[in-house]
Amino acid sequence: MTDQTAPSDREIRAAVADRYGARARQALESAGVTATDDACCAPGAASDPQPLQFVEVSEGAATADSDSDCCAPASVSIAEAASGGAFGNKNYDAEQELAGLPESVTGASLGCGNPVAIAELVAGESALDLGSGGGIDCFLAAKQVGETGEVWGLDMTPDMIQLARHNAEQVGAANVRFRLGEIEDIPFEDGKFDAIMSNCVINLSTDKPRVFREALRVLKPGGRLRVSDMVWTREAPPETKHDLEQWAGCVAGALHVDEYLQAIRDAGFVDVTADYEENEHGIVSAYVSANRPS
Repeated sequence: MTDQTAPSDREIRAAVADRYGARARQALESAGVTATDDACCAPGAASDPQPLQFVEVSEGAATADSDSDCCAPASVSIAEAASGGAFGNKNYDAEQELAGLPESVTGASLGCGNPVAIAELVAGESALDLGSGGGIDCFLAAKQVGETGEVWGLDMTPDMIQLARHNAEQVGAANVRFRLGEIEDIPFEDGKFDAIMSNCVINLSTDKPRVFREALRVLKPGGRLRVSDMVWTREAPPETKHDLEQWAGCVAGALHVDEYLQAIRDAGFVDVTADYEENEHGIVSAYVSANRPS
């Protein structure tokens, strides 16, 4: 969609869900799993996996597809170019973080950063990943919070939930759960989490201020928001806002960095900062940190 008619919220959500759902189904098929409707269970349904322990599994071999990304499809390459190609599993240390993870986890990694690296997680904490996809950040976070902590992943795409639950069984991740839901309406009680992460997902929302208000609500006092996301450092070309492919490609929905940070402050967060490197494209992958007041 490249005409001058801006797509509706419904059209944007459908485009995003279609692209990510297709990626999840591809990963499930590669793992020999048939996509089903089981992932559509209501939040907290009995199909949520039971607590498991981390087990050693063989490391999946990297493939050409595992190095690709959903946020920068072939037709929308600006986001990948702007990040130096650092999408997907390229953001993680192969020996320290990816070792032991199957290809159904690493190959479904779609982010533009590594929010776990800045999340400052410690044993016993509770963490939430907004837009958790195949679960890679949840599994890495679970190792840091340990058996006494818990990690939840939230995703709006049923196929991604099925993939993440399949991956949890493969990895044997302790205290990791996945729930179907929307980041604009987080299905958890107030003050539940010590930390919230998100990896190249909030840019896809058409109501980012609501996402940040919801994140503040479910964080404990003093809790942390740690995000990797695409932001503009100059005014975005007007035509990008009218292109559904560039919405699904993490370009059209990206805010200017100042607007992004102000939306977080307006939600009630403090200590709001962004760490990024300028480039000639005007769109960058940024690490954003903020705290809920104590």
